[in-house]
Amino acid sequence: MALTGCGSGDPGTAVAGAGARPVPTDDPVSAVHRVDSAAALLPAAVRASGTLRIGTSTGTPPSAYYPNGTDRKPEGQDIDVADAVARVLGLRLERQDASFETILPALRSGKYDVGTGNFGVTTERLKSIDFVTYVDDGQGFAARRGDTSFGDRVTDLVQLCGRTVGIGAGTTFEATLSARKDVCAQAGKKPYEVKAYAENGATLTALQQGRIDVIMSTINGLRYQAAQPAARTAFLGEFHRLDVGFAFPKGSPLTKAFQAAVNELIRNGTYRRILKKWGTEASAIDTSRISPPEHP
Repeated sequence: MALTGCGSGDPGTAVAGAGARPVPTDDPVSAVHRVDSAAALLPAAVRASGTLRIGTSTGTPPSAYYPNGTDRKPEGQDIDVADAVARVLGLRLERQDASFETILPALRSGKYDVGTGNFGVTTERLKSIDFVTYVDDGQGFAARRGDTSFGDRVTDLVQLCGRTVGIGAGTTFEATLSARKDVCAQAGKKPYEVKAYAENGATLTALQQGRIDVIMSTINGLRYQAAQPAARTAFLGEFHRLDVGFAFPKGSPLTKAFQAAVNELIRNGTYRRILKKWGTEASAIDTSRISPPEHP
């Protein structure tokens, strides 16, 4: 069994190779054209250069992954949305692969103009990062297929007490579990243990080998994973929804143009075609927002 090996945004581990879904063939992006009213919102220097540097966390379907090897173009929902936005704005993206946990610091240092990696909008991140939202995803859980010890769903972190939870390093899952680590003591139970992994494949392997009991990751990633026979996982439901967006350095002059581009894709139907292509229609939004507050 081949496992994905790249770090990814709020990683949702997934299996590549045997048993994986074939890459969808629909191409909603190629028909997208420049929209002058949206492009006019770009800074003059960006319009003149015609390019943007984008840091992309690639390794997790359906968000972003390499189904045909790293020497070929990446595929996924985030890739299509970013490419479609670039077409609306008349820009060329200079895409650089990066591990999930490095992208937000790199934005702040000026290495990238924009980042993608299924970044959830949280109160903490809003202190130093601006977002332009494009889907509503969030946090969920998955266990080994056949493991009934959690029931059908994980709805309360108390269900994790005494168990070992696998997460991606630097993610919202790590922050959530750390902030709520006292729930087990309050319930008179043993605390849960958290193990963070830099690579998606390592998290899934740990689950399959019994070194962790449950994975906390993205809703869409875990649903996709559970549909792969080789993964041998069962989705245990949504825990907390989060807006997901393009990430920018705080105060970036690019946000209004990106918001206008996403809303144009929603208006002309391209957005729905992209989400349908990747099976993520349940994460559709009605309008893009700039740095909204975290979901309660």
